[in-house]
Amino acid sequence: MEIFNYPERSLWGGILKRPPLDEQDLSEAVGQILREVKARGDEALREYEERFDKVQLRDLHVSQPEMERAAELLPKELKEAIQAAMRNIEAFHAAQRRDVVQVQTMPGVLCWQKPVPVERVGLYVPGGTAPLFSTVLMLAVPARLAGCREIVLCTPPGKDGQVHPAILYAASLSGATHIYKVGGAQAIAALAYGTESIPKVDKIFGPGNRFVTAAKQMVSLRDVAIDMPAGPSEVMVLADGRANPAFVAADLLSQAEHGADSQSILVTDSKELLLKVQEEVCRQMEVLPRQSIAMQSLRHGKLILLRSMDEAMEMANAYAPEHLIIQAEDYASLAEHVVNAGSVFLGAFSPESAGDYASGTNHTLPTSGYARAYSGVHLDSFMKKVTFQEITREGLCGLGTAIMVMAANEHLEAHRKAVEIRIESKRKE
Repeated sequence: MEIFNYPERSLWGGILKRPPLDEQDLSEAVGQILREVKARGDEALREYEERFDKVQLRDLHVSQPEMERAAELLPKELKEAIQAAMRNIEAFHAAQRRDVVQVQTMPGVLCWQKPVPVERVGLYVPGGTAPLFSTVLMLAVPARLAGCREIVLCTPPGKDGQVHPAILYAASLSGATHIYKVGGAQAIAALAYGTESIPKVDKIFGPGNRFVTAAKQMVSLRDVAIDMPAGPSEVMVLADGRANPAFVAADLLSQAEHGADSQSILVTDSKELLLKVQEEVCRQMEVLPRQSIAMQSLRHGKLILLRSMDEAMEMANAYAPEHLIIQAEDYASLAEHVVNAGSVFLGAFSPESAGDYASGTNHTLPTSGYARAYSGVHLDSFMKKVTFQEITREGLCGLGTAIMVMAANEHLEAHRKAVEIRIESKRKE
């Protein structure tokens, strides 16, 4: 990990740059996949599954016997852990429901907004280097709570043609209605355009590699909505001299093992802590099963020494991390100044792993600096807000002058007349 000692603010932008991506080659490759699936449907999906996932599939749909067998294959301990996580995710997202509030903006003018579920949602669950069954819970549970009519899940199969049983168990438990053995950009294409087997959806959710991310962004231009733009996963840890270096190192490594393009950053006001964390990272990495992935990731890692924790907080807002961990004595005070972050973890005993799995918050979060403008997935992500208004004759008479003056000044005569004709109708009665 690269070390920076007291960098000037003018250098922050360069220091905080995310790892670069080869956008041109990526767009061309993903564009070809999208066109093929749109034109040839299931036939193209099977070809891409054979090419990328090394599996020949007759049926893309996961059958009911496969779902039932998945529950039998999982150890009791894992099933109980999934159930516990789901209960917390349900509790947190159910609390986000809001009552419909009607507002009388003036006498006779009543306005309100009603949440309506997106009817058909597509969930993408990665299954490449690790089966992310936790992502199933994070997406399917709020979709079910929101009332989505169809919850269509796509995930890549293994070389044996089967989906990991933990993914199927979590999908069954959390309310997915259809599950398909399709991964990568081809899965995003299927959800966006529909094929003979897979229905077209109204909105696509879920993380993925750079091909999945590029596919989501490309189909969102004209074909389907998506949850948010996203890139490789990332964490920034703010830690003062009292922080436990072993805890900090563990948080940096838990992010690094996600993927080679993940980024882990420590910002501190203590040189002693920085050096101890560096030693701890080396020590803890020696026993990681995904050591090679973590090592590649940490090439993008940074250890940054600043003059104060207030300055560290300013750097965090400039970076806008997906995950922000604050391990400092006055973490509550620092937290008040968080402006740009996907999800924030406060204190020594709030590791990112808690939010990734079971605390209840959602782990589908904005990356690549998009936390400046986007929220993580929440209950409203699966809803749209429809506005209503009901205006009485008297209300329109009171409001009409303002409408007609504004319409006339925008040179929209039909708009003006739509009000005038109603007001005049009262006078003629």
